[in-house]
Amino acid sequence: MRLDVNIVYLLAAIGHIVCGITDCMLAYTPNGRFDMKDADDNDKMSAIFEGMSLKRLEATGVLGVIALTFSAFGFIALSRWMKDYSGTASMIMYITGLAFIVPITAHHICCSVVEWFYVKLGRNAEALSNVMEFFKNTIITAGIGYVSLAVFSITMVFMMVTGHTDLPRWAALFATLPVYLILSPTKIPAKGNVANAVMFLFMF
Repeated sequence: MRLDVNIVYLLAAIGHIVCGITDCMLAYTPNGRFDMKDADDNDKMSAIFEGMSLKRLEATGVLGVIALTFSAFGFIALSRWMKDYSGTASMIMYITGLAFIVPITAHHICCSVVEWFYVKLGRNAEALSNVMEFFKNTIITAGIGYVSLAVFSITMVFMMVTGHTDLPRWAALFATLPVYLILSPTKIPAKGNVANAVMFLFMF
């Protein structure tokens, strides 16, 4: 049974690594890195996305969904692991783990769709206005997802640092939130996915 759980953790880590790669495929165009600030200027946006492959954007959406599906099993496995120490903490992690994965998968698809339609519709001002309206109206998926992930990680860290698990207290440093805070000042891309991958690799 332990071997099976370890495999789930490993698959979840791989899932976040792949998802991080797809995030980079969305953020780094053939002409440089896309920044949300550029969305205020269509000339900049058009230049950045010139030559962007529609197939590449389609691949980011599909691969991202597959990757996050594998990751979902990792969050479920962690919540079940926590059940040995606290039923309440386990339930919180189960609910927030799923409340992270489902909306963040939707958000990932939205990001792929926004870029796909911007390129497909000719990278003009009207296309930018339409896709940004769609993006702003669906950004709540990201908000729900990240808040849920924060609650999941805080619950896990609390249980670790208070000595309620069989792991040493310092193991809490490898939970998602502490790793993300350590990475936040750096220029490492896809920090959230990197932080989740580190957590699952540590558990593996």
